Amino acid sequence: MKTATTAPRNTDTAKAIEFENLKRRLHNKLVDKLDLSRIGELQGDTLRREIRMVIEHLCDAEGTMLNRAERERLIEEVLDETFGLGPLEMLLKDPSISDILINGPKHIFVERRGKLERTEVQFRDNAHLLQIIDRIVSKVGRRVDEVCPMVDARLEDGSRVNAIIPPLALDGAAVSIRRFGSNPLRLEDLLNYKAFTPEMVMLLEGAIKARLNIIISGGTGSGKTTLLNTLSSFIPNDQRIVTIEDAAELQLQQEHVVRLETRPSNIEGKGEIKATDLVRNALRMRPERIIIGECRGPETLDMLQAMNTGHDGSLTTLHANTPRDAVARMETMIMMSGFEMPIKAMRQQISSAVQLVVQANRLQGGPRRVTHITEIVGMEQDTVVMQDIYHYVQSGIDESGRARGYFEATGVRPSFMDRLEAAGIRLPASAFRQRVMLQD
Repeated sequence: MKTATTAPRNTDTAKAIEFENLKRRLHNKLVDKLDLSRIGELQGDTLRREIRMVIEHLCDAEGTMLNRAERERLIEEVLDETFGLGPLEMLLKDPSISDILINGPKHIFVERRGKLERTEVQFRDNAHLLQIIDRIVSKVGRRVDEVCPMVDARLEDGSRVNAIIPPLALDGAAVSIRRFGSNPLRLEDLLNYKAFTPEMVMLLEGAIKARLNIIISGGTGSGKTTLLNTLSSFIPNDQRIVTIEDAAELQLQQEHVVRLETRPSNIEGKGEIKATDLVRNALRMRPERIIIGECRGPETLDMLQAMNTGHDGSLTTLHANTPRDAVARMETMIMMSGFEMPIKAMRQQISSAVQLVVQANRLQGGPRRVTHITEIVGMEQDTVVMQDIYHYVQSGIDESGRARGYFEATGVRPSFMDRLEAAGIRLPASAFRQRVMLQD
């Protein structure tokens, strides 16, 4: 019985190995055969069609015993190896995948609908993986090598990439890809996913149109960037927006957007452009809105000063687990600027600059929720005073291991309502009446 089950498995393994060897031979022959001067004359689909014909001829010359489906798969994978990101291409084409996590050449995991699962996709070896990483980072003017073994980059569709290579990564290069599709999630999508409620959206839309300054806070993978993309859609189309990011991933749909991106130092350690440099430069560009993809350090002080000096309606994200933690995190990042400031003065800067903290969290089992919309009211002695307008209460776990709960209005009427009304935005009093608004 044991022999009967082992033989087919060994046969399948041998076929898979032969397929990979054939793919490698075809790719090597293709590289030798390509006319580089001819390639320079062709672009896009035309180039791909020409190369496909070359691969088909090479495949015929090999005399391969493949059926039609296997032959088509072979040709597509050689094309992916030549023009794309090799083994990653099939994962990048799957819209259900939100994260791709590579732990060395043989262990690739993906997240689908909040669940991690291992795939059968593999690279040949670490050199193959490093080749694909270099292909990713070189397209955005970055580099990764022993001198600079960590890098942030992005794919053409805006997906965020982080890579770390040996000797820092002990078991082979590690890559994390956070997917951002070419079609960003719309407001209706987030409502369908129960990320928040219509009442919460109504308040956030009013706050953005009335030019309140908003911080989106959350942990890794909580959906901060998606939320920032969605909320920025409420900014009027005729306003000039300047965005500042370490790796450009925002997908604003307005016409008047200027996108700025930081730059690491070159191999000689020169030429670095930091986020704080870009914030200061953005102030000279007549922005009507400044959006910082994520505050991570000294640029926080420049952002707060901009908010306090007439650049209302600014937005940013930062890493924190609660609205109160977000304030503490801003204090820490102000200290990173090297500017000596009493703690009370820091808190006064924060409380006068920021009106709302929107807290996003990824709950057990994968659902992402806006768990707090919190107003920063002001100062009482040395304390920043905050009040929840809406929050999400987790009530348990369902049979599949997903968190369950409900959204609740706290009964607090925001103190900035006069500012919304002055901007012509009127929200019904019932939107703030204390009650359970939505259960999931």
